[in-house]
Amino acid sequence: MNRRSNAGRTRRWWIAAGIAVVAACALSLAVGRFPVEWRSALDSDTMSGRVFLTLRLPRSLMALAAGFSLSVAGCAYQGVFRNPLAAPDVIGAASGASLGAAGAILFLGGGALATALCAFAGGMAAVVAALLLATLARRRGMVTLLLAGIVVNALFQSALMLLKAAADPERQLAAVEYWIMGSFADVTRGKLLGALPWMALGAAGVFLLRRQILLLGLEDDEARMLGVPVARMRALALAFATLAASAAVSVTGLISFVGLLPPHIARLLTRSGRASTMALAGLIGAALMLTADVLARSVAASEVPVSVVTSLIGAPLLFALLCLGRGGGRDA
Repeated sequence: MNRRSNAGRTRRWWIAAGIAVVAACALSLAVGRFPVEWRSALDSDTMSGRVFLTLRLPRSLMALAAGFSLSVAGCAYQGVFRNPLAAPDVIGAASGASLGAAGAILFLGGGALATALCAFAGGMAAVVAALLLATLARRRGMVTLLLAGIVVNALFQSALMLLKAAADPERQLAAVEYWIMGSFADVTRGKLLGALPWMALGAAGVFLLRRQILLLGLEDDEARMLGVPVARMRALALAFATLAASAAVSVTGLISFVGLLPPHIARLLTRSGRASTMALAGLIGAALMLTADVLARSVAASEVPVSVVTSLIGAPLLFALLCLGRGGGRDA
């Protein structure tokens, strides 16, 4: 009876989150500095059509996909590391993407495609480096992998600071800092189509491994007794999660709290750490990202970096969860 009650509660929250995503997406499509005449929004020969099809629609879809991907990746990281504070930056993915983007801005001219590709490659390289370091250690396990991620994160952050020190303060340094703060302002149809398949592949891989990720939250010996090849599944789950997160941040830049907060909210709402909660976290992340992007482009005369908005929203929410949702923390 309790299991049926939990399933019903989760289903109701899925419906509510889905409605929130649709509402946030509609708001994102409607809000902008240039008014769109909806009768001609799909006509590429009109100004409204060009604005809607080349700027507003790709931006909204990118915010939706990035929020969903980062939240699903956050669920995977928290499950694999058995740590409710785990996020893409724990294993170095965020610092690797930052280093790759900074390298593209300094040495490749800072073009949009080069920056996105280098950020994606940097995020993946950081995770591969952490996995390789963990395999070289005498003791293997989750703690070793976590320490390897901390080492890689520190090294990549140090390299990023060196690049900042070498950057031109008037042009390159500002571009690096702006990328790190995160924004959807430069999203185009080409960037969306370039990143979307990789985000979809990463998120799909995480969903396919959702039951194994849930079992990885147990002690290693218990997971092995249940038939889970721990080392292989951990590496595979991290690879898919990093693929989803790196593909998103390669276009948007770094965005705080979206990979951390939605999994907590989903567990609190469903009162469960079950694998089915992952889909709810993805919907919550999509709604949060869409809402933050709308606020980023409408609260001030000039656009605010979206990471500033997500931090202003996420920090109080995380504190509220810590105060009100102690049960959700135990499920993590």
